[in-house]
Amino acid sequence: MLTMLGILFAVAPAVIWVTIARTRPVGFAIGGALLAGASLLVCVQQGWIDAPRPDAHLVFTALAPLLIACGAGLEGRHDNSPPPKWLSRRNGAIGFLGMQFALTLVAGLLYALMISEGSDAPSSKALPALPPGITMVEEGTSCGSGGCWRAATVISEDGRSRPEIIRELGLQQEDCRASGWLLDWRDVCVGARDNAEKVIIYARWDY
Repeated sequence: MLTMLGILFAVAPAVIWVTIARTRPVGFAIGGALLAGASLLVCVQQGWIDAPRPDAHLVFTALAPLLIACGAGLEGRHDNSPPPKWLSRRNGAIGFLGMQFALTLVAGLLYALMISEGSDAPSSKALPALPPGITMVEEGTSCGSGGCWRAATVISEDGRSRPEIIRELGLQQEDCRASGWLLDWRDVCVGARDNAEKVIIYARWDY
């Protein structure tokens, strides 16, 4: 259900453009750009492209109306007297796109408010990829006074020692990177701990 809603959200501007486009050259150019943007957004939604979803939705809903406005302006140079039916469709399109942007902005602000409370842990994707011979045996999340984090226990299948596992993972030092562009200002930090019995890799937020 959520997947279908995400796809409908992504293709809605292209559908809107089809209803108001009046010339083939501009219509195909703007329509193709909107479909390309929709495809990228769907890839982000499905996790095929590693990008922050809230930021991607906000950027898409901000740029799509601008692209449609540019297309309508280019078409207006060749036809200064559009039919009344087109004007009603244009007004409907403006209303729909404005509502879509407003809803996305509200959802984005709610998301930013939620993450400021530190009640969520990084996703499993934040943990480093494991090289051959190293296996994850346990994963979970925990929360404390400093926020929430995700941790996993890893072992070696070929007898490597705990320091060797950490070197193989490239986690001798904690590594931090930005987790978002606009709405999510946190850094996600990834590291490893040797507790004298096993190696634990973790991902935590850094505010």
